[in-house]
This record gives sequence, structure tokens and C-alpha cells, in this order.
Amino acid sequence: MNQTSPNPQATRRADVLIIGGGMAAAWASIAAAQSGARVILVDKGYVGTSGVTATGGPNHWWVAPDPALRREAVEKRLALSEGLGEAEWMARILDLTWRHLPGLAKHYPFGSDGKGGTYYSGVRGSEYMRALRAAALEAGVTVLDHHPAIELLAADDGRVSGARGYALRRGEDWRIEAGATILATGGCAFRSGLIGSHCNTGDGYLMGAEAGAELSGMEFSIAYTLSPAWASTRTLPYFAARFYDEAGNELEIPPARAGHIHEQALGRALMQGPVLADLTEAPAALPPILHRIQPFTPAPFARRGIDLFRQRFPVWLFGEGTVRGTGGLRIADRDCRTTVAGLFAVGDAATRELVTGAASGGGAVNSAWALSSGRIAGAAAAQEAIARRDAAPAPSHGLGRTGLHPTADHRPIDRAALDRTIGGEVHDYDKALWRRRESLTASLTTLDDAWDQLTRHAHGTGREGVALRETAAMAASARWVTAAALVRAETRGLQVRSDHPTANPAMASRLLTGGLDRVWTRFERAGLEAAA
Repeated sequence: MNQTSPNPQATRRADVLIIGGGMAAAWASIAAAQSGARVILVDKGYVGTSGVTATGGPNHWWVAPDPALRREAVEKRLALSEGLGEAEWMARILDLTWRHLPGLAKHYPFGSDGKGGTYYSGVRGSEYMRALRAAALEAGVTVLDHHPAIELLAADDGRVSGARGYALRRGEDWRIEAGATILATGGCAFRSGLIGSHCNTGDGYLMGAEAGAELSGMEFSIAYTLSPAWASTRTLPYFAARFYDEAGNELEIPPARAGHIHEQALGRALMQGPVLADLTEAPAALPPILHRIQPFTPAPFARRGIDLFRQRFPVWLFGEGTVRGTGGLRIADRDCRTTVAGLFAVGDAATRELVTGAASGGGAVNSAWALSSGRIAGAAAAQEAIARRDAAPAPSHGLGRTGLHPTADHRPIDRAALDRTIGGEVHDYDKALWRRRESLTASLTTLDDAWDQLTRHAHGTGREGVALRETAAMAASARWVTAAALVRAETRGLQVRSDHPTANPAMASRLLTGGLDRVWTRFERAGLEAAA
């Protein structure tokens, strides 16, 4: 089908089912369809506008195919990864991004690089996602908008065989059986208010864990975006900013390149009162072009009548969680499979440690990873599913539990209160920017209580079922984040422990986590538990 289906049926069959609607999901759908698979893509929102890419201006890790340049880029990234990245994966995504991004030119108006060539690496998010939607439809992908997935389906042998969900506009359940399933649901921002992230609630993490998948790198999850306090724009460049308190006193805030020290200084100041940013010293070339390169940035200022390059304005740190963090479902092989048969993970739904290690990939590496992991998994899932077309379909059952099947009596759940509690344990400045054993242990107790409440009493169908599953996914994700941060008793990359301010060489290993009622952790390299 080469257009969006206007009247989806309750039950369908596909070779490849892709859950999610952002950059990685779109690239995966295109690759799978180009490989000859029948592809269905389902998303909570509208594919082309949902997710954090559509509201930003992502750059891609972009290095010409010169061996020396590529080697230098990989070596620099390896150093930033602090022992957790892999050179082969880095080289691989550089190559895939270089080869495939220009192929979108039919649908996206790439601009000039000012040197007689084309500028490919930086894109305007809204137009980029619109182009990816057009390319997916052209490739024959069936796109089902406003079709959130609620749970994965699996055969008796444990192989994932599709998903079940709810069509928001039609008000009916849907069920899709597939030869291979790709989770492309993005990361989890824990409803921090980060623009574009409202639907990024960790759904794929929960569904994957219910199927038995492992997660990795969840401790690398403390990342913030500095934005105007009333509207998270995600993209405003603050490298030339100076900061003041409400009384007009300049604050001593280290530059943004100082990483967590910069964020700690801002967090400390924000806990004392409002902080104002001053961009009067921004480069003269920036104001005239900002509306073109970052179209979502100037609008909130214009609505308030603020000249952002001449007037001071209040700012806030909006938590990005695993959206700009590193963690996600563990990648088990070169084809982006998880540790569960029939299930793949891409983009922010997957761990990015292979290409970023302990440090955030920011837009550049994370964007290249979304494109490349999508292409890799899409092609591999198509090949696997096509090979299974002649196999007799096996009976399948839903894997979801929390929010769907309470273990005790059904009681009303104050979802809004739980969402605030969960988000607070992850993003509260004091708890997040100064992680320490005492606060992490207390947070884990609070989050375990939230999970227990949901597991024992939450039950919903239709829209309420979708919402309860989102809260359950955030609770589960927060528990994995907190448990992993507690076990990694060191400071490495995005994982900052105030009670362990240096890196422990013995912990130069990826940390795995998982489990539902009982969260577990273990280092990928055996024998490191004693170091924790």
C-alpha cells in the first residue's frame, strides 16, 4: 500500500511490524520495504510530526569517506566513550549515514554548503520527518497513525510475533501479527516538558523487558536541555550566554563545554531562584539565520515580545532522560536484534553505547545511529521475515501485564500524581545532578512503591489502558535507571556520582539491567560485581 490506510482493520498480517514513528522508525520502514517486505508502521502520533526530531534541527555525524578522516573521527569518539564504545560500529554508522542520507533528496530540499556542493549533515527536523514519511509511503509502507502499541505478542516458544494496540481515532483494538518486529519507540524523558517528548515514555523498554529482553547503559541518563523557562526549544545555542540572578548579579556558570559541571552550576542556581540568560554577546551571524536553521526556536520569544539577543529571559533545565542519554534495549548482534527472538531495537529505543559509550551522542552521533540502526534492522528483519513466510502461523498471546492485568483488586490510579513522582525521582536537580547512594536508594524505594501500586491495582482499556501503560513504562524505566546508577559507583560520562567523583578502571564494562517486579543488574564483563 503506497498511502496511509484510512480504514485499518482490527487484525492484520505483515512481514515486518515497526512500532514508533520517529527518525529510526521511518528509516527502518524504508529499508524493510526496499528489501521486499510487507511493512506496517504504527505510531502513537502522526508519523512525520511526533517525536523529538520533528521539533529540532538535528545534525548527523558526517565524515567524508577518507580513511584518515574516518580513523581520526572514530578515535576521537572512542576517547569520549570512556571504554564502552566499539570502533567497528562507529565506522559502520559513518559509512551508512554518508551513503543513505543523500538518498532523501527527492523529498528533502538539502541546501548549499557554500562551497559549490550540497550540505547534507544538518537538517530542519520538521521538513526532515515530513520527507521520511513521504519516502516511507513511496516505498510501500502501510502507515497507521494514532495507533499506540500496548503489548507485544509472542508464540509459546517465546518468539515475538507482533503486537496489540488501540486505534485512538477509531476507538477500537488492533492486532498485527508479523514475522519480525522492530521497536523504534524512542527514549524516555519522563514527562519533563521537553518539547516533542510527551510520547517518549519508555514504552519500548517495557514491552521489550516483558518479552525477556535485556537493557544496557540505563545509568547514562542524566542530560538536560537549557531552554526558556516557559517553553523547551531544545535548540537554542547558549555557548555565548551569560547568566544572572533576579537581582541582576552575574552568576559564575562554567561554559557549556564543561559538561556536568556546567549543569551542576545551573542546577544549583535554579534551586536558589530564577536564572536569566543574556545572549547579547552571541555571534553577529546567528540572529539573521536562526529562524531558518532552527525554526522552532524564535517563535516562543516572538509570542512573548522578547528579543532574545537583546533582552534577558528566564531559563530552565528540561530533563532529556534516555532521549539524549545512552541507554536502551541491549543490542545482541550486528543486525540490531535484541536478546529475544524476532525482536529488533533501533534508535533511542536501543542502547547507543556501541557508538557513544558513556557519553551522550548529542544530535550528531545519535542521529547517525537512528538512521543507521534503522537501515540495519529494517533490512535484517525483512530478510528474516520473508524467510519465514511459508512457516505455519503459531498461536500467540499478549505479554503485557502491568496496567492491563492487576494482581490484586482494581482501584483508581492517580496517574498524574504518579507521573510527577516518577519524573521527580529521575530529574529533580538535587537527586540527578548529585547522585549518591543515599538518595538513589531512597528513590528506588519510592519507585518500587509506584510500580507495586500499578502492578497490583491498575487496569484500563481503550485510551485509559494506553495511558496506564505509559505510566507503567515510565515507572519501569525509572527503576532501571536508578538501579543501574546505584550499582555503577563511579563517575563516567553521563553517570555522575558525587560520592564517587572519579572513574573506577575496574568498571570499564557495560552494565546490563532488566526485570519487572524484581530489578536486576550485572556487568557485561563477568567478575566485576565486586567492584560495585
